[in-house]
Amino acid sequence: MQPNHSLPSSNATQPTASMNAEHSYIDDNHNDSDNGKDNESTEIDQTANRMPMLKPALSLFIVLAITLGLCYPLLMTGVAQVTMPNKANGSMIEQNGSLVGSTLIGQTFDQPEYLWTRPSAAGDGYDAAQSSGSNLGPLNPELVTNVETQVQKLKAADPQNTAPIPLDLVTMSGSGLDPHISPAAAEWQVNRVARIRGISSEQVQKVIDAHTEGRQLYWLGEPRVNVLAVNLALDEMSSTN
Repeated sequence: MQPNHSLPSSNATQPTASMNAEHSYIDDNHNDSDNGKDNESTEIDQTANRMPMLKPALSLFIVLAITLGLCYPLLMTGVAQVTMPNKANGSMIEQNGSLVGSTLIGQTFDQPEYLWTRPSAAGDGYDAAQSSGSNLGPLNPELVTNVETQVQKLKAADPQNTAPIPLDLVTMSGSGLDPHISPAAAEWQVNRVARIRGISSEQVQKVIDAHTEGRQLYWLGEPRVNVLAVNLALDEMSSTN
């Protein structure tokens, strides 16, 4: 009779496989723990490297803020007040101790005895807090209506004047605050102003010429007439007469 050779039971291999799995799990946990420690150490090293840079950066920020945000503006304000106080304070105009306006911002004049400024789209007109143009394109029907309205207003105020109306008397400026008109626009109104005030056209033209500003540096921009300055001079002339 042949001896019975029994095959090893599958249960005999389980302890070995279990030990291998446990050993692999321990190794993985050990590796993860080492990687976590390495990452934490790297972050600590990076933070330690940044700390020495923080103090000079904050110091530089404070120095620049004080120098450029406080000292420089105060210095420029002081220099401007000493060298050009009128311009530094807004180029204000006073008459008989009362503030009447600025040479830099236009005003609305509707009375026929005054030079009229160009139309304004800034708020209700020449509102410095709402500086803006009309932004109407050349094909916009509203622009055509506005121009026609202004043309009719000018013709109604001086029906005897048949000369072409200068463009700046019927169109708005980009800022809505323009204090000037062209010499041609001022000359177009001379006869009306002279007739209403009872003075000669030559007198009015002389006042306009006296307040006409030339090109900047003799070549920048165009000659222009300050409307407020002319109207104040006309009032002063009338009171003297």
